[in-house]
Amino acid sequence: MQDVYLYSPIVAALLSLIYAYYKATWVKKQDPGNKRMVKIGKWIADGAMAFLAREYKALAIFVVAVAALLAFSNASLPDSNWMIAVSFIVGAGCSSLAGYIGMKVATQANIRTASAARKSLNQALQVAFSGGAVMGLSVVGLGLMGLGGLFILYSSMYGTTFTGTAATVEPLTITLNVLSGFSLGASSIALFARVGGGIYTKAADVGADLVGKVEAGIPEDHPLNPATIADNVGDNVGDVAGMGADLFESYVGSLIASMILGTAWYMGIASQGKDGMN
Repeated sequence: MQDVYLYSPIVAALLSLIYAYYKATWVKKQDPGNKRMVKIGKWIADGAMAFLAREYKALAIFVVAVAALLAFSNASLPDSNWMIAVSFIVGAGCSSLAGYIGMKVATQANIRTASAARKSLNQALQVAFSGGAVMGLSVVGLGLMGLGGLFILYSSMYGTTFTGTAATVEPLTITLNVLSGFSLGASSIALFARVGGGIYTKAADVGADLVGKVEAGIPEDHPLNPATIADNVGDNVGDVAGMGADLFESYVGSLIASMILGTAWYMGIASQGKDGMN
């Protein structure tokens, strides 16, 4: 029965990711509109993915450096292990992947939502909502998959038992301490994605407004203003990738906090000679 509880988050994560893939495929099959809409949409998508690739390339250096420091500083600790670096890298990777998936689908849903709005508001809402659902489902699925998989791995390595002996470090304590690196990795990506994306978004927005409306007298978001593309790229970068990484960090942090609180409660009850599961 215990194995069922351990693997149930993995099953739930797989179902979430499968449904996210289904919704992403459905969005991609929708009508992208006329040639001009497709052309502008491609410019926005290319700009957004170029920004994300450049950002992740810089973050990869940071992740490797911090992982090395974590491995070195935790290798000799009695209540931790160098494997916390693995948790950190996996957490950063899952957060980055969630942002990439959300950005990819969002840039596809943008133009298809505009095309659907020419026919009916209901159809446009379905396309937009489906595109946003992919991001949410990816956050939940990757968060559960990463945490669940690492917990199963570390449980087999360090154990999840409680001895009640003050002279020794509890195996469950080591497992959770090593697992906490996953949350740190997710938080690191969220910090850079949110701040970096926000700066780019606001810079592009202000630049487009100053050049377009103030100097040239061009209406806002007009295709004749080249900065409009950068403005729309910034909207995707800050409000999709940045927000997605932020949500991933919050979701993972709440899961790990619940695990730590539950463990502390269980150890407190068990140390008094009571059954912690009642």
